[in-house]
Amino acid sequence: MNTFSCRVSGMSCAVCASKVQKTLEKQGAKNVLVNFATGDVSFDVEDKQQRMISKMLEEINKLGYKVIEADLPEPEYPFYQTLLFKFIFCAIFTIPLLLHMFWHNTFLSNPWVQFALSLPVYIVGLITFGKPAYQSILNRMPDMNVLVMLGASAAFIYSLIGLLLFPENAHHYLFFESSASIITLILLGNYIEERTVKKTSSSINDLIKLQKVIAKRIDIDKNGNEKVTEINNQELLLNDIVLVNSGDKIPMDGKIIWGESSIDESMLTGESDFILKKTNDAVVGGSLVETGPIKISITAIGKNTILSQIIELVKKAQNEKPVMQKLVDRISAIFVPTVLLIALLTFSIWFWVIGIPFAQAMMYAIAVTVIACPCAMGLATPLALMVGMGRAAKNGILIKGTQTLEECYKIKQVAFDKTGTLTTGKPIIKSFFSIDNNINEMKRIAVSLEKHSSHPIAKAILDAWDTTPFTLKEVKEIKGKGISGKNEAGTEFFMGAYHALPEPPEELNHSLYITKNKKLIGWIDLHEEIRSDAKKVIDTLKSKNITPVLISGDSKSKCEEIAKQLGIEKVFSEQMPEQKLQRLEELLKVAPTAMIGDGINDAPALAKSSVGISLSDATQIAIQQANILLLNEKLENLPLALGLGKHTFITIKENLFWAFFYNVIAIPLAAFGFLTPTIAAASMALSDIFLLINSGRLKIKKVV
Repeated sequence: MNTFSCRVSGMSCAVCASKVQKTLEKQGAKNVLVNFATGDVSFDVEDKQQRMISKMLEEINKLGYKVIEADLPEPEYPFYQTLLFKFIFCAIFTIPLLLHMFWHNTFLSNPWVQFALSLPVYIVGLITFGKPAYQSILNRMPDMNVLVMLGASAAFIYSLIGLLLFPENAHHYLFFESSASIITLILLGNYIEERTVKKTSSSINDLIKLQKVIAKRIDIDKNGNEKVTEINNQELLLNDIVLVNSGDKIPMDGKIIWGESSIDESMLTGESDFILKKTNDAVVGGSLVETGPIKISITAIGKNTILSQIIELVKKAQNEKPVMQKLVDRISAIFVPTVLLIALLTFSIWFWVIGIPFAQAMMYAIAVTVIACPCAMGLATPLALMVGMGRAAKNGILIKGTQTLEECYKIKQVAFDKTGTLTTGKPIIKSFFSIDNNINEMKRIAVSLEKHSSHPIAKAILDAWDTTPFTLKEVKEIKGKGISGKNEAGTEFFMGAYHALPEPPEELNHSLYITKNKKLIGWIDLHEEIRSDAKKVIDTLKSKNITPVLISGDSKSKCEEIAKQLGIEKVFSEQMPEQKLQRLEELLKVAPTAMIGDGINDAPALAKSSVGISLSDATQIAIQQANILLLNEKLENLPLALGLGKHTFITIKENLFWAFFYNVIAIPLAAFGFLTPTIAAASMALSDIFLLINSGRLKIKKVV
């Protein structure tokens, strides 16, 4: 399966999104995700269907929408084609039409003047809503445009017939102001909706802008001289060498091969402090070089860069739909036909059964078509997701998928790994001991083994002991146990935890034990510093009635010591990776449980937990494993991540409740004759505005 992404302009409601989704599914597309608010569309196709993608996109164009390739910018339309211009233009003609209702003026009350004022507005309505309404009817999927045009056209045509056929009593038939106000107010609502959607998706747009950078590529001419060429960063290839000066953005992911620099990665992590990067350190495309120059070798391009992956993950999360929204989509599919049926029944009962005048019955029916708002049901989820995910992204938090939000809402326990999570992950050697008093040999064994490992403990030993290693073969790193290897003479060495030794030592409170041919020759004691924010995080979780749990492979004494300092009462120590998984399964039987670890060693437990959280660098493995990724490696962002997940889900539920409540209350009110078409149109616009305001609260809402 291959995933294809694009944007589709012209979608105005959930019914539009449903049409696009059904059309693609009929063409064989799988896992179709459509977000009508942002226009983002993605779907999976089998390899053999690749050549059919252009046909699939053409079918979308036939619906009356316009497909835009994902990598292309949004086309810029002239001002006269924008919703703002159309609203201003229509308002100029509509305001005088409404004035005559409150201020008697012979000129404004003239039927032909009212016709002349309403005609330009109606023409704009035909251009804006009429064409997509016609297309939707042709495709047997009527949408919101049909409701708007039906209401506006009924009022306009009825008024025109009265004006032409009964000129002497034309004032009994005039509803030109209703037709104009319907179109004008819907345009206002659509404009506000468009503006707000753009603002709520600004975090993604900001990240996308970071991808567009001018790169200074270094080429070597035939004389061996360096030549710097400025190119678009999208033209870079793997292993290209680029120069980055002070104040420049790093064009693509790479590795520093010359120089050192303080780098601002706040766009990725939300962390304002500069990070010192030296030779061989990895750098992220889009980050800002504060002090330079540096030269980097490009290690990832295009969609393989960290920034591109994060953008795609956030987009995918925003486009996904929770179970509740899927139910709404099914309702939206029959919403417009149902509203049209209710409008027809409204007219029939009032006119044929109750016997009120034709014009009045028609106004009640028009009010029903205009007040119905499928947009509210479609906007409920994407608006909340865009604001919630956007705030998370700006704080260096990546939340993957709507299922994660729902699970965050339920979390009652958080299981912590120790090393690198509650502690800094940078252990230092506190003490060491050699049984046969051969310290130098013990150091050489330790360095020779650990140079084959990337574990934080290995780095601590290599940093502390500058000794010449010897050559080892058959080196094996055993997760949760240690590392072993043999020298050329066949002597076997091992360094690791006591429970991995063939015979448990008398003293069990040391960090690492070293053996030679399975005989204990010494041990090393390490000291780990507790993170400065760990205590505050534990206290915050407790205040939210979330129970912290420590699950670690370290010794019982060390785990209990750290747990005591932090106030953690439930501790599982000396746990192998498979045992961690068992402990987590036991916790899950009690209550939904989140697991926070390094995203690599704790992969099984992270995958099994209700919500897997990685407190590691934005590596490929971490991005793939975790449901939530804390890009800035700050434990203090854990409560914020869980809180944003929880409150984004709460906002979705509030929005969906309002969308249903509004339609359930508003449509009967219109059908019973309590609302005029003008008030109905204003109510429809206000229903969307309520969702925008409620979703917008997530930007400033206290979630912790």
